[in-house]
Formats: sequence, C-alpha cells, structure tokens
Amino acid sequence: MKRWQFWFGLAISALFLWLALRGLRLQDVWSSLQQANFLWLLPGIAVYFIAVWARAWRWHYLLRPIKPIPTRTMFPIVAIGYMGNNIYPARAGEVLRAYVLRRNEGVSISASLATIIVERAFDGVVMLSFVFLNLREVAGLTADSRFAGSIRDLAIWGTALFFGAVLVFLLMAIFPKQTTRILRWLVERIMPKRWREQSLDLIERFLGGLASLRSIRDVGMVLLTSVVIWLLETGKYWFVMHAFPFEVSFFTLMLMNGVVNLATTIPSAPGYLGTFDAPGIAVLEAYGVPGEIAAGYTLLLHAALWLPITLLGAFYMARASLSWRQIQAEMAEESTS
Repeated sequence: MKRWQFWFGLAISALFLWLALRGLRLQDVWSSLQQANFLWLLPGIAVYFIAVWARAWRWHYLLRPIKPIPTRTMFPIVAIGYMGNNIYPARAGEVLRAYVLRRNEGVSISASLATIIVERAFDGVVMLSFVFLNLREVAGLTADSRFAGSIRDLAIWGTALFFGAVLVFLLMAIFPKQTTRILRWLVERIMPKRWREQSLDLIERFLGGLASLRSIRDVGMVLLTSVVIWLLETGKYWFVMHAFPFEVSFFTLMLMNGVVNLATTIPSAPGYLGTFDAPGIAVLEAYGVPGEIAAGYTLLLHAALWLPITLLGAFYMARASLSWRQIQAEMAEESTS
C-alpha cells in the first residue's frame, strides 16, 4: 500500500472506470445485471477452467527441456499465479508461480520466468491475430470513428511489441552461445563486480528456460495451444453473452477479448479494474449494443473471470501453507545473499 506503483495503478483504474461509465445511467446498468440469467455463467466458468488447464499443459510443455512435470502438478501452480495477478499489483502472480514451482519442483525462478515471458509473448501474438481478423470490419464501423482509429493504433503498436519479443526470444534460443557472449560482454562493462557472477548465472538459467523454442515443432505446438486457450476464453464471453438481451458474433467477441487483454497490459489496480471494463464496453457499443447493457455484461464477465480462479488459487495457496509475506521475505533474503 505504501508503494507509489500501487497508487499510480489505482489512479489509472479510476480514470478507466470513469471513462467506462461516464454518460451511462447507473440505475439502468444495475437493472441489466438484475435481469441477467446467471445460469449462463456455469458453462462459461467450466470452459474457462478448461482454458486454465490448457495453460498448465502449455507451461508443462515449455518446461520439458528443464524438467518434465505433469500437467496435474502444474494446474494448482497456474491457479495460484492467476490469484496473485488478481489481488496483488504489478502482475506479482507471475513471480509467485515461479516461486511456487521452485519450491515444489526445484526449477530455478529465472528459468521459470523465461518460460512465463515466452507465454505472454505468444499470448500477445494470438490476441493481436484476433484484432487483425476483425480489423476490416472495425474500419467500417460508423458509430465512433475514433474507436476504429484507436484499434488500428493498438494493433500496430502491439504487433511491433509482441512479434518483436517473440523474434528476440527465438534468436536467443537458436543462438545461445552468441547470446551468452553478447550478454557477458554487457555484464562485464555495466554491472558492478560484486553482481557479475550472480548476473551471469541468472542469464544462463534464463536461456535454459528458452530451450523449448529451439525446435520449430515445439514453437508450432506452443502457438497452437495459445490459440486454443484464447478461443476457449472467448467461449466464456459467448456463454455469458446469453445471460443478456443482446447478440453479437463470435468474431466480435474475439475482437473484444483481444482488445481488453491488450489493454490490461497497462498498469492498473489489482484485477485489471477499469482497464478491462472500459475497452470492453467501447467494443460492444461500437457494434450497437446499448451502453447500459454493454456495461452490465462487461462488469459481470469481469467478475466471472476474476472470482472463481481467485478463490481456487487462494485454496491451493492455503493448502500449500504459503503466505505472500513469507514469500516476499524469502525472496528478499535470497536477493541479498
């Protein structure tokens, strides 16, 4: 609570919530939620948990060159990571699941983080493909010309970022010796002597975490799994939509999924408050959905994405007798040793 990052994220979330709800009649938003058919949440949540299982399988696949770990072992750790991202700032859940994996399976945190960063890069590529699939249709929307321009800008900058990241990771994986030589040269000239050995060790472990990218087959499998994961998550959007009196195409929901998840890369309060909701409502309004219904749907969808996996992750964390304070203390001790 004392960190400036937390308050900065909170301010960003407040701004996005204001953008999301300005001009809407909150009484009508509440009315749309009251009239929703909540039974449609059940298949949506079920599909979402299948997507989380697929994420656990993908992580198991990326970690195979380091250590083969069954998907059933990875699933609770992935759930803990989701819980961490949802309730702690700065996507702390990614570090949290790397820590739990090290604690349970002995995989170094730096190698785990390498695979997690690769996951995020591939996720970004798939989300951008969802946007590009709908870009021509978006350009034809007349409800809000600024909306189409914003989507195009988001797609262009996002493409440069995520495709660039994937390319860098592929080159680092394919040419590990050359990468090590370049990074060693940088470390020896930039880092103080007392940190050089530790930095070089972290680099070596990080490159070990990229080993799965040395095979074209493995890269294709990771990309295919990422597509399946995001299609399943879009399935949740589709099921929850049936709880409300509107209908858009599955492709529109793919666009919404891509846009809101790209927007959640913006720093915000824990749980992506505001950064998820404002762009989601804007996408639906651009497709003719009344604002109050779009807001009710987006807020309920956000809650359905947040609450079940957070509760499951908290359960697994409690079962492992872990606390965030304990983890912080152990990692701080490691960093100073």
